[in-house]
Amino acid sequence: MRKFRSWKLSVLVLLAISVAGCGNGSNGSVINVPPTVTSPIVEVTPTPMVPTLAYNAAFTGIGLEVEAKNAPIVVLINNLAPARPQSGLTQADVIWEVLAEGGITRLVALFQSTAEEEFNIGPVRSNRPYFIDLAGSYGAIIAHAGASNDAYAILQRQKKSYLDEISNAGSYFWRSKDRKAPHNLYTNLDKLREGANKKSYQTELYVTGYKFDQLDSKPLVGTIKNLEVNFQLKGYRLGYQYDEVKGTYLRSINDEPHIDKNNDEQLSTTNLIFMQTEHKVLDNEGRLSVDLQSGGDALIINHGNTTEAKWIRAEDGMIRFIQNGTEISLAKGKSIIHILPTGKAITDHVKWE
Repeated sequence: MRKFRSWKLSVLVLLAISVAGCGNGSNGSVINVPPTVTSPIVEVTPTPMVPTLAYNAAFTGIGLEVEAKNAPIVVLINNLAPARPQSGLTQADVIWEVLAEGGITRLVALFQSTAEEEFNIGPVRSNRPYFIDLAGSYGAIIAHAGASNDAYAILQRQKKSYLDEISNAGSYFWRSKDRKAPHNLYTNLDKLREGANKKSYQTELYVTGYKFDQLDSKPLVGTIKNLEVNFQLKGYRLGYQYDEVKGTYLRSINDEPHIDKNNDEQLSTTNLIFMQTEHKVLDNEGRLSVDLQSGGDALIINHGNTTEAKWIRAEDGMIRFIQNGTEISLAKGKSIIHILPTGKAITDHVKWE
């Protein structure tokens, strides 16, 4: 009986050793181990970071690397057919279009944020009291060639900062040989700032600017793609066509693109602004007084949308556009502001489809 138990124990031990041998792969046994799976290496190109610029231009809302501390400069630009194409308008932050004598318009171009100084600006034209008022609303130095008697009286009596080719700053302007006078007078920002320094005008100025949307851009959100604008003369028609790629309105005059002679670019704007105010004819020459104090109706068009508004002369002296007592946020970019006469609704001056 003991021999049988001993033999049985020996068999169990041998079986255990045999199983252990199979378990560790001895005696030629093969163990199927799943292969290690290696993920392929995928190169990921990082999305470039768009730097957040530290400053915004006061009158366009566009980001700037360096703060624009220059005092604004306003230049009065001739808009008669022989003066077109003008130079420098694509560099302006804001352009005002205002009636002058005989139903023609003049362009009041505001320069503040551009870092470039030596591009041609012109043809430069004469001054009127309401142009002085517009320039003064920005605290701007005004550049012109001659003025009405009333305008000269305001400039001198109120000690305005002005550079006049005829009376006090001729060396900061020049005449071009490729056009006939009076449509050939030009200047540039470098010369105007030199003249301002020479006369000890304030050349650095903190400006509060306009209120702008937070977004840098937005797509077409309305349906207004084509506009026609009429001031007074039937033979003078403005057109604006929406450019969906740039998000701006391209400007035409009498169905011809309005071009900047400096760079052959068509004038464009993000914000089209129309405001109405009373105009009065003062004399036989057709000189006007234009009310820039009392406020009135306004219409803003950007990205295909219309916003009905009011314009006011704010406490800081600027003309601002409000709705329900709150200043309207403009789209970031340049603005063209049209001052229209009263007598009929803005939408009778401005048609769109």
